[in-house]
Amino acid sequence: MIKIYHNSRCAKSRETLKILEEKTNNFEVVDYINNPLLPSELEQLIFNLGIDADQLLRKNEAIYKEKFKDLELDFEEIVLAMIEYPKLMERPIVVKGNKAVICRPPENILTFFK
Repeated sequence: MIKIYHNSRCAKSRETLKILEEKTNNFEVVDYINNPLLPSELEQLIFNLGIDADQLLRKNEAIYKEKFKDLELDFEEIVLAMIEYPKLMERPIVVKGNKAVICRPPENILTFFK
């Protein structure tokens, strides 16, 4: 089963969802903005992406600049910041099994359909 961590207000997320809908109907949409992830879920996502936690942070968001820009955050602090302020999480993220990709550009989703 494929899972998409989706923000309906994000154009890239909507484009990725459209590609996904064209490829399969076997997927789950996770609205992480209105239903924030648990820390353990976000930690697993970061692990599946194979990136450092700070690479998942949207550093151009106003909330990041206001609250976190001048801080040196460790892994746990970054995770908690994204839980408290879900808009800070890069999107969309698509997961299949234990593999995840950030779909920026949206065509990155095609790696699951080769």
